[in-house]
Amino acid sequence: MKRFLYIAHALGLVTMFWSIILLLPYSFSIYYQDGWDKNFLYAIVITAMVGLALFLIGLPFKRELRLRDGLLLVFCVWLLFPAIGTIPFMLPYHTGDFSLSFTKAYYEVMSGLTTTGSTVIADVTHLPRSINAWRHSLIWFGGMGILVLAVAILPLLGVGGHQVVRGEAAGPMKEEKLTPRIAGTAKALYSIYIGTSLLCVLCYRWAGLEWFDAWCHAGSTMGLGGFSTYTNGYADINNPIVELVACIFMLFSGINFATHFTALRLRSLKAYIYCPEALPFLTIVLSSALLISVYLFLSGYYTSLESAFRYGFFNTISIATTTGFANTDYSLWPIAIPIWMLMLANFVSSAGSTGGGVKLIRMIILFKQIGIELRKLIHPHGVFPLRVKKRTINRSVISAILLFLIIYAGAVMLFTILLLISGVDYDTAISAIVASVSNLGPGLGAVGPMGNYGVLNDFAIWVCTVAMLVGRLELFTVMIIFAPVYWRK
Repeated sequence: MKRFLYIAHALGLVTMFWSIILLLPYSFSIYYQDGWDKNFLYAIVITAMVGLALFLIGLPFKRELRLRDGLLLVFCVWLLFPAIGTIPFMLPYHTGDFSLSFTKAYYEVMSGLTTTGSTVIADVTHLPRSINAWRHSLIWFGGMGILVLAVAILPLLGVGGHQVVRGEAAGPMKEEKLTPRIAGTAKALYSIYIGTSLLCVLCYRWAGLEWFDAWCHAGSTMGLGGFSTYTNGYADINNPIVELVACIFMLFSGINFATHFTALRLRSLKAYIYCPEALPFLTIVLSSALLISVYLFLSGYYTSLESAFRYGFFNTISIATTTGFANTDYSLWPIAIPIWMLMLANFVSSAGSTGGGVKLIRMIILFKQIGIELRKLIHPHGVFPLRVKKRTINRSVISAILLFLIIYAGAVMLFTILLLISGVDYDTAISAIVASVSNLGPGLGAVGPMGNYGVLNDFAIWVCTVAMLVGRLELFTVMIIFAPVYWRK
């Protein structure tokens, strides 16, 4: 119990910051007069009061956060914030017929925060604009991690912040720093994130979207989340220029933001060459998009080469980066294509990007290790250090990657079995879990790109909700909280 008191002070500060974020949809509600302003106003008050209460409770126990405290703080934030995010959906002070149960509201908010981008809402097009603004705000703030943002904006935490970001950061090389202090690192990354997001808004507006849609889709694109203001997403927008803008910014966000920072600081594109992931990421995604497009044309699925390339490139880039946008129902394509795209979603996104899945750097290290083992068969007494871009990789990192992949596969199997038990068909179950754990969003079957997760029963929705959380925190952060050794002194 005392361990919770140690983090209450920091949790309260971050929660009060969350109440400030709620001002965004509240402002939209006032501007568009959609009748949801009272719901958001009361949500702001409730959230601020909860944050203040936690702050005051934890104040006498305030101390320098240790690693264990940081991991627990991450876990508590990711449980508490979706619950707080449901408040606007739960309050009765709005006009109109739109409403969600707590189960579906919690899922929707978790989907946004984890940048999964799947939805339980059947008709997104006619949602109140403040609700759509709230959904897309969740993805944007979730894109680089709420806690990284909190450390950058709220140095009042009184700690270096290293332990917090270690729990939130994605990828095996979490210790890399861009600046001496973690707050400086977070600010550097977010300066790029914010600046590129503004550029994305302008590009969407130039391509033909109205300002509100441009703002919302920029949030989804930069966060690689996949929410849209239209029920069928980019299929309803049906604008090739808008799709081109989306592809450019999805690829940008799929690369490690530390690499963008280095390139900007050095004013040189060589940073992308020296990055172990950037070129492999672009090569895999673009070559896959090319092959899929050619196959769609040669197989006769599209009789026009332009259509084959338009739909092939957009959907491959979207799925590979775990964004989840779709401009057509790709689940109807020859089955090998959507399966390959789901595989890309699990393994291609870069560590330090806003994408999900296993992360490409892990696969690069794994394949290099496989190559070393094959060389050892030929030269049993040889010594072959594993290097990535001249950096020697410690054996402990390799062991951790292997363990991670085993647990990742085990989690997918376990969650899939739970969905099957709930009565979901196999195609829907396996694709929904793969899409949830990788924070992709759309799967196949009933939860395909033109479907939604609202067709699932409540138990299945909760399974997918947990799967999204586990995938977002990369398994270990969640597992260690439930390990008995964590709670021992």
